[in-house]
Amino acid sequence: MATRNHNAAAAAAAAPQLLHNRGGVPALGKQKAAAAGRADAMNRRAPLGDIGNVRAAEGKLQPQEQVSRPATRSFAAQVVKANSIKNAAIAPARPAPRKASAKPPPPPPQEQVSRPVTRSFGAQLVKANSIKNAAIAPARPAPRKASAKPPPPPPEHVIEISSDSDQSKTQSESSASSVRSRRKVINTLTSVLSARSKAACGITDKPRQLIEDIDKLDVNNELAVVDYIEDIYAFYKTAQHESRPCDYIDAQVEINSKMRAILADWIIEVHHKFELMPETLYLTMYIIDQYLSLQPVLRRELQLAGVSAMLIACKYEEIWAPEVNDFILISDSAYSREQILSMEKGILNRIEWNLTVPTSYMFLVRFIKAASSGIKIDKEMENMVFFFAELSLMQYGLVTHLPSMVAASAVYAARLTLKRAPLWTDTLKHHTGFTESEIMECTKMLVSAHLTAPESKLKVVYKKYSSEQFGGVALRPPAVEICK
Repeated sequence: MATRNHNAAAAAAAAPQLLHNRGGVPALGKQKAAAAGRADAMNRRAPLGDIGNVRAAEGKLQPQEQVSRPATRSFAAQVVKANSIKNAAIAPARPAPRKASAKPPPPPPQEQVSRPVTRSFGAQLVKANSIKNAAIAPARPAPRKASAKPPPPPPEHVIEISSDSDQSKTQSESSASSVRSRRKVINTLTSVLSARSKAACGITDKPRQLIEDIDKLDVNNELAVVDYIEDIYAFYKTAQHESRPCDYIDAQVEINSKMRAILADWIIEVHHKFELMPETLYLTMYIIDQYLSLQPVLRRELQLAGVSAMLIACKYEEIWAPEVNDFILISDSAYSREQILSMEKGILNRIEWNLTVPTSYMFLVRFIKAASSGIKIDKEMENMVFFFAELSLMQYGLVTHLPSMVAASAVYAARLTLKRAPLWTDTLKHHTGFTESEIMECTKMLVSAHLTAPESKLKVVYKKYSSEQFGGVALRPPAVEICK
């Protein structure tokens, strides 16, 4: 009490001097209240100073370093500051739960010993609670984020992500195209000369036509042997070069090309009467030409050679082959049984029993299929092709040509007569192996034979294909424009 009264007296004594210096007369009540507040604050600070303002170091009591904060801060100012710290800690932490990867901020470090000693116990308690709330606040909405499942995206927004290889390929193509577009086109001397050479040879850069799959309709047909058909015809094209007839007319003493045409006309008529297989007809003519290439034949034995050759072909191709007596009757008993069998043996020995050869008929079947353009049966085209093929049997000039070339020429002449466009497709070129220029000579011979057939004495083929059974294709006007 003595200390408090002494302090009050000192403040009262100093008041007039302070008023004199400021040049005014303050209110006495306010002055007393301020003096009393300062004295009260000094009295409250004394017990805490006795306890907390000293620290033990090496067994001695040392005074703690002085603080620079003002000692007049009240309890209300501490509460306001604590609330501002709480709001500042909570405000930036609110949007944190929206991010899945956001983690709650770590709690702030604890207060060090160097905090000001002038704060009251209530201010310390309020600040501790605000720090605790700031640390806990961002962690509250975390379970909601974890439990909430994002809605599935609608199917229309599903985006296909291509593989890295596809993306790299697309990027390389785009970069290559951009480089090509930026690159200046330079016509070198080599490119100019190549272009002129192609133009001189008639080679143009036309778009290639697609080669049709002519076997697509026979996939389920086991007899068509689709899996092996290409290999079979590749072998035929190789084997046709072996055992070919040569130009034998000059070597024959009593036989000429007209006599051979008469024999071929009679063989075709007999074949039609016996209703034999088409393979038999073409094999018969091959045997005759091959035998005449190797052996001179007298004129009176020419028909005998033809009858024996047909007998051999029937035994090779037919299921129910005609007997020898049938051939004796069909030849008006011009030859006996012994003569026919003796000639048969002589022919087989001379040609060395080589009967397995590709004839024109084998290629005709394949080329007709290629000319039908996806149609399963084009009967008019088929009859027209066989008409030209049987006309070729009577032409001695076609004996030395390859069977595949004769068959391709028959197909080309048929398309020309029927006015099919285009005349020669890439599919036909692929399967026949010939271009239009290569078969033009044979085609002209066949068209000429068609042109002269109505006035010729040998009309068996013309009459046969003028009937309704074969669609009357022989009556179609010939393609005379190719002969000009």
